Amino acid sequence: MRSRLVTIALLLFIQLVSFASAQNAPDTSKKKNSIYAEIGKAPDKARTRQNPIRNDPEAIAAGGILYAQHCAECHGRKAEGRKRGPSLLVSDVQSAEPGAIFWILTNGVVRRGMPVWSKLPEPQRWQLVSFLKSLGIPSSVPFQESAP
Repeated sequence: MRSRLVTIALLLFIQLVSFASAQNAPDTSKKKNSIYAEIGKAPDKARTRQNPIRNDPEAIAAGGILYAQHCAECHGRKAEGRKRGPSLLVSDVQSAEPGAIFWILTNGVVRRGMPVWSKLPEPQRWQLVSFLKSLGIPSSVPFQESAP
């Protein structure tokens, strides 16, 4: 049940991200209403939280496994986005503070279809953050899919 919730939340998060990436117009009103605008709504206290495992390559690999198990179905195997989930490769996500991404995972964006993932243990949520942030930079940690 927990893994299904994680999958749904991440898929919805990705859907939000890919929808916003399709909004290439410089109009700021569109940006405010984009799915990625939710990241900017994270409170300052959440935004300033640092990922306690940010320099741990094993956290990235573990996050990749969690992503494959719970998120890839909606957001795509490589986080490129799909019909049900937006891309997580866009600059709005990749440049977001780790604490803001953690906040989104924890609280969800229910009105946009992103479930709450607060029942996922905090270390696993940080592993997902580590993995997602690693997608925007070259990494020596390969994407790993879980065994069927």
